[in-house]
Amino acid sequence: MASYRVEIKPSAVKELDKLPRKIVQRAIAAIRGLVENPYPPGVKKLTGFEHTCRVRVGDNRILYDIQEDRLIIVIIRVKHRKHVYRR
Repeated sequence: MASYRVEIKPSAVKELDKLPRKIVQRAIAAIRGLVENPYPPGVKKLTGFEHTCRVRVGDNRILYDIQEDRLIIVIIRVKHRKHVYRR
């Protein structure tokens, strides 16, 4: 299985910066894990989106798109669960 490349949207970087340091460390570890396995245990595909998934990190969620053809994972959002799905 090939490794994926991770790209983080600038808006997601800002969201990460606003989280507590402990959560950021766990989120970064989860993002690094996506490089080897973009479908880790507990991953959910979002309804209404073809390639968007989410992974839990405590009460926070990491939303990401998987571009299978180019082996790229794009981190879209990193927020608390009650705010992450709002547009």
